[in-house]
Amino acid sequence: MTELLQRVIAQLEKLPEEEQDAIATRLLAELEDERAWKIRFESTTNDQWDKLAQMVRQEIAAGDITPLDQVFPPKT
Repeated sequence: MTELLQRVIAQLEKLPEEEQDAIATRLLAELEDERAWKIRFESTTNDQWDKLAQMVRQEIAAGDITPLDQVFPPKT
């Protein structure tokens, strides 16, 4: 176990059980989500990636996009 994770667990141990369980539930859900994404990415074929890239190119050409600055405004 890493030192950082040990520090996190030490802080969690100071919390009431209800808060510990709430955080543990969120962490377990996050770990499951990461596992599912990893499986999806690893199982995606080159043909599927190519199709996705073509779809994106078509959306860009059609102007059917949202600029990233609107989604993630620059910090000032």
